[in-house]
Amino acid sequence: MRKIIVAVICGVFLLAQQASADGMNRDGIMVEQAWARATAGPAKAGAAYMTLINMGKEADRLVDVQSELAARTEIHTHLMESGIMRMRRVDGVEIAPGTTEILQPGGLHIMFMGLKAPFKEGQELPLTLVFEKAGRIDITFEVQGVGTKSMPQGHNMHKHGS
Repeated sequence: MRKIIVAVICGVFLLAQQASADGMNRDGIMVEQAWARATAGPAKAGAAYMTLINMGKEADRLVDVQSELAARTEIHTHLMESGIMRMRRVDGVEIAPGTTEILQPGGLHIMFMGLKAPFKEGQELPLTLVFEKAGRIDITFEVQGVGTKSMPQGHNMHKHGS
């Protein structure tokens, strides 16, 4: 009986560690498929994309992004103004309970301005996401090729801790 209890406790501990490794923090925010495109030549700006999932029971909001990779890191979106597509900073991204918000090319994304070094294909780079309720979540995003349009199938980056 004692061996069974120890086995169950170990199993629960391993599942909790896996949930943490898979990108879910204590408040139910999960980050998946974090990626960026390699930057071309002397580009001083880059963008990162990801999927944010709220597995919790309350709405949460991505309110800030922090990085040492660039002079400024902000949450942006694309808007059509007078027939011209423009990027604009947004104050946050609301994620209702049980929903998914996809940050992707042509929509919401993380913008890096004043890059300290180019993003090179194959790199794994750090980024901190700050949520109103979930707090700070440190992630790693994978840099794909310059022309990549989405995270390749089978990639599911979850490297972070909170």
